Amino acid sequence: MKHLISYIILIVFALQSCEYLTIKNDDREPVARVFDKYLYKDELKNIISGDIAKNDSILVTNNYINNWIKQQLLLSKAQLNLGDKTQEYEDLVKKYREDLFINSYKEAVVKQYLDTLITFEDIDEFYTNNTQNFKLNEDLLKLKYIKIGHGVLDKKELKKLFKSTKKQDIDSLKAKLLSLKSYHLNDSIWIKYTDVLNEIPLLKSEDKNRILKKDYFFEKEDSLSLYLVAVKDILKRNSLAPKSYITPTIKQMILHQRKLLLLRSIEETIIDDARKKQQIETY
Repeated sequence: MKHLISYIILIVFALQSCEYLTIKNDDREPVARVFDKYLYKDELKNIISGDIAKNDSILVTNNYINNWIKQQLLLSKAQLNLGDKTQEYEDLVKKYREDLFINSYKEAVVKQYLDTLITFEDIDEFYTNNTQNFKLNEDLLKLKYIKIGHGVLDKKELKKLFKSTKKQDIDSLKAKLLSLKSYHLNDSIWIKYTDVLNEIPLLKSEDKNRILKKDYFFEKEDSLSLYLVAVKDILKRNSLAPKSYITPTIKQMILHQRKLLLLRSIEETIIDDARKKQQIETY
């Protein structure tokens, strides 16, 4: 298979280089020859930009010529050793070319006609109809945490504000964010348990079952910082994923579904139009 792929690549290179292959009786000025194939001077004009220095342009040109020569020699060797696989490789190259055109056309159609507007109603409907597909494969938490350096003078005040549930205290804490090394104060969004451990490595030494409990509070200090963590809510693995957490995934799934329906509709329209114009027949 590896041998086959190597030959396919060489054939594709050959297709890309076909504009350089011609016979010697061309009245253009040649700059290189490999067997009966020529590279001409006027075919080099597009490889040099206008602002490149003369020495650099010579280097770029020579590299291009040398690469072209190597490519032609490799192609010649490949063709010599293809044997009875020639047609097989030609068919693969043909299919690659056809797929390239078709996929490019499909991408253009999708870009022009795909409806990318997704409403809250669309998300609600998709979530309700596909709940069986939205089981969590990881634990989630709603929490807040702060990391306080040892050099901070009002450490006790920060701890007091962090533990409070009063809005004015939370606002006061937010006004002191410059005193914190790191923080996360929005305990209304779901976060992966693994992401929490990466952010607060000290939690790795704690019992996971203790952490994954509502109203869990963690306070620990190392040689550099003081960590405070307050867990508001948890969702364990295999629970139904909350809609707010899964919304980005739902949007991607809706768009993918619309894309498939659009392409299917385009294909059916093309076939129907060809039949009406008697452009296709089956025997």
